[in-house]
Amino acid sequence: MIAQKQCNTFLRDTSITINFKKYFLRGLAVLLPTILTIWVFFRGYTFIQQSISVHINRGIVRLIVLVNDYQDEAVIDTVSEFWIEGWGSIAGFLLALFTVCIVGVMLASVVGRALWRIIEKFIMNTPLLRRVYPYVKQVTDFLLTQDEQKRVFSRVVAIEYPRKGIWSIGLVTGSGLKKITGNVQKEFLTILIPNSPTPITGYVIIVPKEQTIALDMTIEEAFRFAISAGVITPDDEQAQAALPKVDSEGTEQV
Repeated sequence: MIAQKQCNTFLRDTSITINFKKYFLRGLAVLLPTILTIWVFFRGYTFIQQSISVHINRGIVRLIVLVNDYQDEAVIDTVSEFWIEGWGSIAGFLLALFTVCIVGVMLASVVGRALWRIIEKFIMNTPLLRRVYPYVKQVTDFLLTQDEQKRVFSRVVAIEYPRKGIWSIGLVTGSGLKKITGNVQKEFLTILIPNSPTPITGYVIIVPKEQTIALDMTIEEAFRFAISAGVITPDDEQAQAALPKVDSEGTEQV
């Protein structure tokens, strides 16, 4: 009888532990994306406030003091406290966002683009800056400019890589090297095999077009697939069904 009671107690405790773990993981899966999203935006806001907005707010304080000709230190401290540490600090954040928008509008014009080319030429002629700026620009253009992304990656394909029977997602970036396409009478594709979870890096291969399978996936879907390590798949499963089945010996089945 005592052994039976101990067994029932053990089973009840185990059931409680399993249920707690199950409900905890379920709640964590629901809350974690929201928490991380809020954290990312909060960190971005804090960075802008501490690195950019604070200097704008100090300039606002100096302008207010100069225009109103304040001489009393107590009044100056009150103005500074409101604009730098109080609710007025958000003015620098909004002004920074507005300035970025203005720059975007200017660069959309012919004059703005010409002026920016002059600035970039100066940067590229500066010995130290030209070793860093081009690579940083490539990353920011890739992440923030949709036109650049569409220009670099034209479509998504499946390719047997790194060996036959193993399929990888690839992003088409070009039509191969001229020396290869000239010597071999085939149509080639230059493909980037993205790494997971950092798809902006990977392996570049040149393969015949006939060895690839065009997938009905957008560039964004391919990136989500790579970043999530295959967890997030596109809603359309036709691309998956288009892949030929391979048996254990590596032979394709029709």
